[in-house]
Amino acid sequence: MVKRIYQKVKSILFADPKILYEEDRGVLREPFCFPGDKRKAVLLIHGWTSVPYEFRRLGRYLNENGYTVSSPLLRGHGTVSKDLENVHWEDWLCDATKAYEELAKNHEEIYVAGTSLGANLTVMLAKNKPKISGIVLMAMPYAVRFERLGKAVLRFVNIFIKYGWKFYPPFFGSPHLVTRMISYRKYPIKSVLEVADLIKISRREISKVTQPCFVMQSNRDIIIPGNSLEKIYEKISSKVKEKKYISKAYHTFISDIKNEHIFQDILEFIEKN
Repeated sequence: MVKRIYQKVKSILFADPKILYEEDRGVLREPFCFPGDKRKAVLLIHGWTSVPYEFRRLGRYLNENGYTVSSPLLRGHGTVSKDLENVHWEDWLCDATKAYEELAKNHEEIYVAGTSLGANLTVMLAKNKPKISGIVLMAMPYAVRFERLGKAVLRFVNIFIKYGWKFYPPFFGSPHLVTRMISYRKYPIKSVLEVADLIKISRREISKVTQPCFVMQSNRDIIIPGNSLEKIYEKISSKVKEKKYISKAYHTFISDIKNEHIFQDILEFIEKN
């Protein structure tokens, strides 16, 4: 049995994300919950314009190590970008809170991990739910460059233009990255303003978070300021905290990473805390 579990975990760690993407086409836009055999669970919160699938491979890995793993679909995601128009950041926090409370019914220890916007939501959830055992923050924007000016410009532009389109420079990597293929290509500008509000509020509240924390960021991330990781590490009130930079990775790296020991690092952090 031990050998069988080892083979499963090994295959997940070294599987090509693109091959798994082709195999999983039927579940790309679905939430998932993998029941485990421990009293411990992990909640995974996806990023803005993305879907839970970006965490599916990590979820499988943690589940093969005995954890119940859940990843909800945040409101307005996984359908068409128009569905984001009237969604507020509080709605996303509500979705994450419901998923946490569902896990809390049957699990004594719950860890929460989020990427990008999901990391900001993780901060808010940890502040509101002090019983959360630990958190993992991946690619979390602590702030946005030219924040005040940018929001003012977006509000003005939104009077005339309702949608924006994502642009990926050539140096962002292959157009076939899973991260790109599962996300909305266009987005309501008013939804960007909701994200900006969430960033501002989570930045203000992060000092109230005390749970063990693991912060991760790509050292080539051009979506968020390069000092986000250091700012988070400095401002969070966790007594137990770790940080790690990921090399040669896109902003939300968890979907496409092949094997940089990231999955193992996350599992190790959870196990020792």
